[in-house]
Amino acid sequence: MARRNRPEKRVIPPDARYQNMQVQTFINKLMTRGKKSTAERVVYTAFDRIEQQSGRDPLDVFTQGLRNVTPVLEVKPRRVGGATYQVPVEIRPDRRQALAMRWLLNAARTRSGRSMSEKLAAELLDASNSTGNAMKRKDDTHRMAEANRAFVHYRW
Repeated sequence: MARRNRPEKRVIPPDARYQNMQVQTFINKLMTRGKKSTAERVVYTAFDRIEQQSGRDPLDVFTQGLRNVTPVLEVKPRRVGGATYQVPVEIRPDRRQALAMRWLLNAARTRSGRSMSEKLAAELLDASNSTGNAMKRKDDTHRMAEANRAFVHYRW
């Protein structure tokens, strides 16, 4: 891994329908095997389904769900004197968003349902209501960081 300089962040253009960069990043994370049009169709169908089911703006549901699932702390293993401690550390903002999106997509994929758009819509609605598997994952991460708060002085 090169340690001299970090590559500059690529600027991602906003998505076509909502002109939102977070939605475009979400579409990119959902995309598999380079099939962006399929990923866009899944996300936009899920957003239409959210609007039908809840009657709320799907972009608001998406941002609220993402905000609810976004973690603040995580634990990182730190080796001190032959023992490995789980040290709670704060997460950088770009990693927070990446973790939240990854957790939402993994929770939607493992959910039972017919199509991916249905599963994604249900998971986003659950996340906006602070329930669901992605919220459980965030709570578990925070609980582990809270339990290991005694080792915070090993932070580097």
